[in-house]
Amino acid sequence: MSMIALNDVHLSYSAAGRSVPVLSGASLSVDQGESVAIIGPSGSGKTSLLLVLTGLETPNSGAVLFDGIELHEQSHDVRADIRRDKIGIVFQNFHLISSLTARENVALPLDIAGADNARGRAAELLERVGLAHRLDHYPNAMSGGERQRVALARALIHQPALMVADEPTGNLDNQTGDAVADLLFELNRENDATLILVTHDPALAARCERQVRLHEGTLQPVES
Repeated sequence: MSMIALNDVHLSYSAAGRSVPVLSGASLSVDQGESVAIIGPSGSGKTSLLLVLTGLETPNSGAVLFDGIELHEQSHDVRADIRRDKIGIVFQNFHLISSLTARENVALPLDIAGADNARGRAAELLERVGLAHRLDHYPNAMSGGERQRVALARALIHQPALMVADEPTGNLDNQTGDAVADLLFELNRENDATLILVTHDPALAARCERQVRLHEGTLQPVES
């Protein structure tokens, strides 16, 4: 069954007094456990698409179904609960909390949910992304690549049913990027989690079961 589906989604922004279309009838269905890469040129609206998929941006029309629930018919609080419990999001610009250490940032979703041993589980996941030596460092003391790995660990700590990543390896060297990609696909398989990622990296896109291209506001299948 579909974990996430977009049905004829339209989205536009206002700029300089005019409406600028971003999505123009975008449709996509992704099954539970499937991995899908979204490709396309810069400025084509890929990040906006991810925001719509996760309920952070409301489309002008169309429907987004998450596990059978019409996401944008839910209240702001309900959408936030769904993201907290079932969706892991890796943003391109990290969105870490500067006043929290790496371990505290990663543990935050479990702390909010009242889960046991949040700090211990955070330390284990940070070790998996190669940051065991950075547990108690703050984001401003880390490199961009290290912050990206903290953000990845935070997005995955609650073993989400849907993992969404915006250029997850874009700020990493090749070796670290490969390790991060390996972790994403390991969790995709281990947890039967759906994985949707935006990437400019053809090698990373090729690791997904399917690729779709965002072109002129619509999603088109990429032939293998």
